[in-house]
Amino acid sequence: MMSITVDLDERSYPIYIGSGLLGRQGLLDPHLAGRDAFIVTNTTVGPLYLERLVGMIGPRGRGRIGSIVLPDGEAHKTMATTQAILDALVGGRFARDCVVLALGGGVVGDITGFAAAIYQRGVDFIQVPTTLLAQVDSSVGGKTGINHPGGKNLVGAFHQPLCVVADSDSLRTLPDRELSAGLAEVLKAALIADAGFFQWIEAHAADLLGRQPAALHHAIRRSCEIKAGVVAEDEREHGRRALLNLGHSFGHAIELCAGYGQWLHGEAVGAGMGMAARFSQRLGWLPAAEVARITRLLEGLRLPVKPPAADMDAFLGAMAMDKKVLAGQLRLILLPAIGQGRVTAEFTMRELQDFVRAEVGS
Repeated sequence: MMSITVDLDERSYPIYIGSGLLGRQGLLDPHLAGRDAFIVTNTTVGPLYLERLVGMIGPRGRGRIGSIVLPDGEAHKTMATTQAILDALVGGRFARDCVVLALGGGVVGDITGFAAAIYQRGVDFIQVPTTLLAQVDSSVGGKTGINHPGGKNLVGAFHQPLCVVADSDSLRTLPDRELSAGLAEVLKAALIADAGFFQWIEAHAADLLGRQPAALHHAIRRSCEIKAGVVAEDEREHGRRALLNLGHSFGHAIELCAGYGQWLHGEAVGAGMGMAARFSQRLGWLPAAEVARITRLLEGLRLPVKPPAADMDAFLGAMAMDKKVLAGQLRLILLPAIGQGRVTAEFTMRELQDFVRAEVGS
């Protein structure tokens, strides 16, 4: 097991990464302190790992353990699902000193963290991510939230976990499509901050797709190191943390226009990074050879490189609701070079409109 610290002063916490962590006795002891625990999972993950997580928590002098099993999928990342969690906490009379644990992928982690942030004005929670995307990205950094019909993740809160437990063994049961979706976030970390890591991914794409443990451990560790460093500098996204949204402004529009659940989040981010690379080239930032490298690697990781057909106005309307819009100006994360992300508004609306029209075909 390795441990990475997200350094946020009194809110600092460890990310535990390794094999066989789900079920490891004593690992969660420092974070539970005999309190009641409530586990949120879904119909896919619960049958695989819920009993194992319960075994980690008790019964050795612990308080009560409750749980709720949610339906699976992005379509359920809603206020109604959040209400179901809150109802279960209230119905079980869980007090303000309870700990809520998120067992699942990014959707479970986001919803659980949001419920924990607002229940009794905030209770502690722990992230136990079981997908690659959640292990390398969404479980780290304290962003929690739900979708709104008008846009992705428009309702939420910053609420840091007590710890993150990333058991790489859970990736053995991950569908191939979900694995590739997670690799999109690994690639994103390399593109914004580490050209050497990008080269490593190029060299080890087959190992990652083949679920070689050493390759997966390195990818998870380096991705978490990059994100932890960015979050420590800018916890609430006033500046540099926006870099972590490379591909997301385009990707969130893809998800909304296609209908939540039709594209996996990582697939939409993959296509969004392809769009960001091509828009960077159109603005004269990124050389064509670098765009070609990014495209080849996206394809090599079995990710889409282009968006589906969509109505241009609807696509741009979704982008206009992006959380990086400031004073009416959309900011994008673009690439002057591989490993060097930049937050910028240095483009005209006409340039963006012409680009999106060419990309989505209407």
